[in-house]
Order: sequence, then structure tokens, then C-alpha cells
Amino acid sequence: MQIGNKAGRLPENNELVNIQRLIARYYEEAPDMQDPLQRVVFGTSGHRGSPLNRTYTQRHIAAIAQAIAELRTSWGATGPLFIGIDTHALSEPALHTALEVLCANHIEVVAAPDFAYTPTPVISREIVRYNFGRNSALADGIIITPSHNPPTDGGFKYNPPLGGPASPFFTEPIARRANEILEQDCKAVKRLSWAQTCVCPDLHFKDMLTPFVQELASVINMKAINASGLKIAVNPQGGTALAYWDRINEIYGLQVDIINRAIDPNFTFIPYDYDNHQRMDCMSPYTMKPLLAVKDNYDLCIANDPDADRHGLVTREGLLPSNHYLTSIMHYLCHNREHWPRNCGVGKTIGASMLMDKVITDAGYSVYETPIGFKWFSEGLFKQQLCFGCEESAGASYLDMSGKPFTTDKDGFLAGLAGAELCAVSGLDLVTYYHKLTQQFGDPAYGRIDEPTTAQGKQAFVHLTEKSVSATKLAGCEIKQVLTAAPGNHAPIGGIKVIADKCWFSARPSGTENLYKIYYESFLGPEHLALVRKEAVDMVTRALNCAN
Repeated sequence: MQIGNKAGRLPENNELVNIQRLIARYYEEAPDMQDPLQRVVFGTSGHRGSPLNRTYTQRHIAAIAQAIAELRTSWGATGPLFIGIDTHALSEPALHTALEVLCANHIEVVAAPDFAYTPTPVISREIVRYNFGRNSALADGIIITPSHNPPTDGGFKYNPPLGGPASPFFTEPIARRANEILEQDCKAVKRLSWAQTCVCPDLHFKDMLTPFVQELASVINMKAINASGLKIAVNPQGGTALAYWDRINEIYGLQVDIINRAIDPNFTFIPYDYDNHQRMDCMSPYTMKPLLAVKDNYDLCIANDPDADRHGLVTREGLLPSNHYLTSIMHYLCHNREHWPRNCGVGKTIGASMLMDKVITDAGYSVYETPIGFKWFSEGLFKQQLCFGCEESAGASYLDMSGKPFTTDKDGFLAGLAGAELCAVSGLDLVTYYHKLTQQFGDPAYGRIDEPTTAQGKQAFVHLTEKSVSATKLAGCEIKQVLTAAPGNHAPIGGIKVIADKCWFSARPSGTENLYKIYYESFLGPEHLALVRKEAVDMVTRALNCAN
């Protein structure tokens, strides 16, 4: 992976986005519906784009909101729709557009007072709390956020009554109807003015912050964290988590220092990532430089992305790899939640470490492996068929102490605080805890690379089958399986996964760029991992050439 010349440094004034111009283009631009990239497309978590390339405009948002208003009743969502935004510049304009459309369609909408920033897990919690045990007039939600994407981007996520990210069952009809509306010049969109929306009887306000923070004690052993005296640093990275961490400190008396209190749509405090793009990635050593700079002063440091659905953990030894941290809290929680249902599964994505499989099985749970995307865990968490779900890109959530669903979307608060509880109860730091697991189950080496391709090359992944890999060994290890569907829910993974004795790799195309991603792991050490990587690239290249 080539490292850009800006990686790790803060943006200079002449490099900042012109926010006024960005918002103006949101209102002025219109998509070219003949260009597939400018149509409504739901990726792993919502529709994302930018007015700068006409992929995120008020027309997109109006069409998506109208489609949701028309379709939600068919999914039993005739109750309130909870809506929240993050701190990206385009989030508030998109909120105005969405509310004008939803209120015109007489949808009962619930927002935070004064349209305050609202994290993704908080919207999920509102939906879960409202719907759990209810059979009709269900709630759903919208979170307006591009997650950790750059300041130029906007995002729009729909969470159905299960409370988590929408699966293709929901997103495909939404996208289809939204694109029909756009093709007809948005004539089907019902819309009020902003002045009419503000006095609309269908618009309601609710304090979502207080109940969410108070209810954290039902999921996390906050008393143990308090009693431990752990020194914790938090970087909300200019996002929605700021007010919530303040309230967590206030209610639970934790020793949490918030190292950055700034809210700025240019995210001037976020260093450039490896590729010279500015993004709020909690797992990037470049983005996480502000926490790495203070690591020696704290027992652990926690970061969230702008909508607080992701987490990043830093210890005195440095930034923890996501797989290491998720495996550790998975092990800890599976052994310290006596009321979790014993017949349920633990969810992981195809790109996550196979060390997790050993930890899950050892704890007496079943492995539930899915394609990339947290949307595959929402139903299982809501129905208590899963007690924990995680994806390798730093997203996780889990049941409360009584075994009931809390959030069914990625929850950066639960994920970060689980590490604090682990340290408080076990008396071990996070690095030592993980090392003890590797002594018991093996010490895997893991990697991920992005390989350039073309739109045609990405399409070729659809045609891959088990027979696309003719090799019988991977880096000298016998190949046991070649998968094109996830073993947990049998959904297509959009690529392949090759599993051998002591190693594996998986490959799938990017949803937004002309790249494909290869995840790979070896239990035979770093040198063997390098061989796995080389052979994985060769196998994928040959398979794609044959598919083309």
C-alpha cells in the first residue's frame, strides 16, 4: 500500500473544503440518471456521496425520503420514525430536506431537541426500546451520516424496525423507487416548506441523550470501571459522541478526559490518512495520531467516528488492531454475561480473524459468519439469536446483562466501554489480555490490502464460483473450502473466501471505488503471512481473468 505524502499531517488552510460552496452545490446540482454512479445506490451502510460529483444532492435525499415514506408501512413501520444527524456539513441540509418530505407525507417523526447531533447507536436504541415486545405500529429510523468519510461527503442510512442497518430486503426497493422518482424529475415528491415543517403536528422532539446514557448501566459494569480508577482518554473526533461522553462522566463519575472538544465541519483536527484523504477512521494510525500522542498518560484511549458507531482503542503500546481488540472483548463478554442465552450465536464477518472462531467455540457458542456489513447481525441481536456481533472494521454491539437487545447497529460506546470493563474486572491491560488468548488458541498474523481494478473487474467477482480456484494448496497448506456464500446466513459474499489448514484469505470488490480488498491471515507467523498474501493475489488475479 503506497503511503501518500500528506499522511499523518493536519490539513492546511488552503486545503480545506469550501463548506458554503459544498452546501450550495447540494441544493443546485442534479444527478445524471444515465450515469450509474449518480443514481441512488445503497452500499454496506446507506447511500453515500458528494455534491462535488453529483452523487449526493437534495434531489437524492428528497427521492429517498419519499420512497421510505411510501414503503415503510409495508414493513409494519406505522409508528414513529426516529431521525438523527452527525456533524458533517451536509447532514443538516439533508435533515431539512428529509423532514420537509416526511412531514408532507404525514409521517410521525421524532428528533432530538433543537435537532441536536444524534449518534447512530442512539437512534438504534430508540427503535429497539420502542419495538421490543411490540407486534404492530412499529418504529423505524434514519441516520444522516457518511460515517467516517471525508468532509465533502454526505450519507443517508435507513434503519428498519429491527433497529440496525437495512439489509437488501429493504434497501433494494427503496433505491428502486427513489431512482424512479429521480427519473421523473421528483414530481412524486410531496414536500412542505421549512417554515411549515417546523410547526407541523407530525414533528416531535425527544431527549434521546439522557435515557441512552442512563441505560448503559444495564449493558456495562459501570461501577467496576468507576471503582478501578482507570484513566481513560476519549477523542470524539469532532463527532456526535462529545455530549454523550460528557454525560457519561457526569452520571458515572469516570476518569475520562476528552482530549478534543471541537466541532468543525472541516475536521481540521483530523490528520490525513494513508492515501492523502481526510477521514475519521478509528483504525488508521495516521488519523489516530492525536490519541497516540497522549497514550503514555492513560490506561486506555477510545476514539469514535462522527456518528459514533465505530471505535478505536489505543494503549500505552499503541493502536490496537481491530481483530485483537474485538477478539478480546468477545472472549471477556462471553465468559462474564451469565444471563446471555446459551443457545445463541456470536456474529463475525468473513474478513474477521479466525481466532474468533476458536474463542466462540471454546465459550460454548456457535459461530455465525456473514458477508461484510453489520446489517447481517441486526435481526439476530433483536431476536436474541445472537448475543454479540462484530465486523473487522471496528464495529460491534451486544446484548445487555439480562440477555435483551440494547442496540442492533454498530455501537461505539458499548465497544469502547467493554474494554474499560475488561481491564477493570480482569486487572489486565488490553495487550496482556490478548496475549493470554494467543497463548491458549494460537497467534495469528493478519493483513488486508487494496488492489486496483476496473468496473469490469469488479463485476467479474459476481461470476466467481468454488471452481474458480483450481489450486489445492495455499502457501503450502491444504485448501479445505472455497466459499462464495457466507457459512452463517448463506448470503453471497460478493467474492470468494479460501480456507486452508492454518491460513485463509477472502477477496471482494469495493462498493465505492475501483478496488478490490483481500483479507488474509496465517497461524504460522509473519513470514508465512507474506506468502499467503502473494498467493492470494495470484489466485484472485487468475480467477478474475477466467471469469472475464
